[in-house]
Amino acid sequence: MSAVPPPRPPQRLRRALLGAACVVAGGVALAARPAVLLRFSHVVAPDTPKGQMAQRFQALVHERAGGRIRVEEHPDSSLWGDDDEMEALRLGAVEMLAPSLSKFGMAGVPEFEVFDLPYLFADLAQVRRVTQGGVGRELLQRLGRQQMLGLGFLDNGFKQMSAPRPLRTPADYRGLRVRVQASRVLGEQMRALGAQPVVLPFGETQRALATGVVDAAENPLSNFLTQGLAALQPHLTLTQHGYLGYAVVTHPRFWASLSAADRTLLEGALAEALAHGNRLAADLDALALAALRRTPGLQVHSLAADERATLRRHLQPVFDGFQRSFGPALLRDVQRAVDGLA
Repeated sequence: MSAVPPPRPPQRLRRALLGAACVVAGGVALAARPAVLLRFSHVVAPDTPKGQMAQRFQALVHERAGGRIRVEEHPDSSLWGDDDEMEALRLGAVEMLAPSLSKFGMAGVPEFEVFDLPYLFADLAQVRRVTQGGVGRELLQRLGRQQMLGLGFLDNGFKQMSAPRPLRTPADYRGLRVRVQASRVLGEQMRALGAQPVVLPFGETQRALATGVVDAAENPLSNFLTQGLAALQPHLTLTQHGYLGYAVVTHPRFWASLSAADRTLLEGALAEALAHGNRLAADLDALALAALRRTPGLQVHSLAADERATLRRHLQPVFDGFQRSFGPALLRDVQRAVDGLA
């Protein structure tokens, strides 16, 4: 079994540290700094699509800015984690984040939870018709009401289920405590299958599985592999039940403080980095699956078409609940984009 990571500081201490960081950042700003310092914090490993995108962005900016703009990448929750990164952005303790789309619902933009609906997308091409089209642009604009400026979308891939047993039927989920992100839609999915959703930050997933706080989790294959979860979960079921993606965001105040030339430089570098990350998503998913199939002690299970159809039928109430909350228009627009009609 892999070593259990050290515990993260308690929430009260994290908030105290956040306040101190803002004070220190202000003092440093008065002393010495590059013309622009951009701290890019995220919660996953460097060898994931998001980690690779952030590194490409950093390299492109440094190449093109000639030292005038410095990008600091902070992966693996090393600077801020799921539970405090958005507060850090609002307070100026970080300049750029790439939270998962699920997180924006609890941050005050619940329309983003449309991406959490089960079996909404069959492949990444369908996802990109939404994120790269009018629906995606409109969703990014809605982030402004929560003091965030949306700069673009990034794929990770589709989520699979890991657990102490194969998860082929709804009955297999019954009684399991499943780690999920803080999304109402994800919680409803697990309850519809008879499981108990447990909301935890991504950085605490490994410890929660190791200590029995949760029994199971949903992850893209790259996250499952890079977090060492195969040592804790003997069964991986390729459910491909949901999409996991990210939105790169900054604070409007920081963005407005930049010169027009610097904004153009950063926008261009980020567009190239996002394209790079999106190209990697499918490739890294296939490489991760090949590595996991070779992992001793891990059994990988594929669903038959009828098993997948049964799971989807059991999850229909999640769609019904989403439409009751938001009305039919958003889901209709997303579905039209998926079908190539918008």
